Parts: sequence; structure tokens; C-alpha cells
Amino acid sequence: MDLSVVLPVFNEEGNLEALHAELTEALAGLGLRYEVLYVDDGSRDASFSILQRIREADPCVRLLRFRRNYGQTAALAAGLERTQGDVVVTLDSDRQNDPRDIARLLARLGEGYDLVSGWRKDRKDDFWSRRLPSVAANRMIRAITGVRVHDYGCMLKAYRGDVARELRLYGEMHRFIPAIAADLGARVDELVVNHRPRVAGT
Repeated sequence: MDLSVVLPVFNEEGNLEALHAELTEALAGLGLRYEVLYVDDGSRDASFSILQRIREADPCVRLLRFRRNYGQTAALAAGLERTQGDVVVTLDSDRQNDPRDIARLLARLGEGYDLVSGWRKDRKDDFWSRRLPSVAANRMIRAITGVRVHDYGCMLKAYRGDVARELRLYGEMHRFIPAIAADLGARVDELVVNHRPRVAGT
């Protein structure tokens, strides 16, 4: 398997079909053997039913379901552990990450890096509730870890498969992945990616 794509899902029934169509279009142009692993983190809406329909229509799709909501880190960790790809990409299922950026992340990874993290430089979220706390958190994490990444919270990342599967995540540790990977000896870089407003769900 050349590429594994992992997407944690929690109550995203309004986004999943359009997301998968976008993702399939982006991946089809890469010429790679790929799998898409959706991890349903105990959704209480129709997300899992929609994902089952997507899987029935697309043999590249795999599903994992939690009985209850454990949080994004747990969903991400479970997905990463089950990947088979030489390269792993992660992204959110809310459609704010742009699947067309995957090709650019893979190209940067091919320049000799082990992890390329997305940077939502022009972030389309509420300033007070999302962007301001994120700026403060990113500054603190950079100061503590010394890993100079602007946007620790961006889910859109590309990893060497062995690096992705070596991560041991729990709690809220998905926010620290570039620092954790660097501590494992990974070469880390970042790339400005497109960030879009949320159009469905909360």
C-alpha cells in the first residue's frame, strides 16, 4: 500500500458524502495504491450509517467504530495503528481541510522529511473562540519544545508510515505530534495549506 489516509469522525453526517467525493477526486490524480480509514468516534448522528454506504460503494474504504466518544486523540491513534501505507496522511472530516493539499504535502515529504505538518495561515474560524486560543497554545508549545511549527493543531499532516505507526498518543497529545515526532528523531517541516469555513455541522 502506497498511501493510507486517516480521518477521525464525530457527528459529521452533513459533511461525509461531499468530503469523500472530494477526497476520492484528489487521491485519484496521485496514481498511488491507497486506502481511506474512517474512525467513527462514537457519533450519535447518522455518520456511521453514511460511512457504511460509502464503504459499500468504495473498496478502498475501511471503517473503525468506537462504542462511545473517546476524543480525537484516541480516534487518531487507533487509525494510525491500523494503517498499511508507506505514507500516511491525516485530515479532519469537517471539510475545513482541503484534500487537494495532499499532493503538495506528499511532494514536500519527498524532499527528505519524515513529517510535514499543515499550517492554516489564513484560518477560517471564529477569532475569539478558536484562533486566539490556538495562537496562544502554539506559542507556548513552541517555547516549551523548541520545535518551530506555527500550527500544532492542524490535523492535515503527511507522515512516513513508520513514523506514524511509532507514535504513542493518549489524552490530548494529537496537539503535540510534531514535537513528539521530532523527539523520535523525525525530520519535521510545515507547509501552508488551504483552510475553509465550516459549511455543515458544529
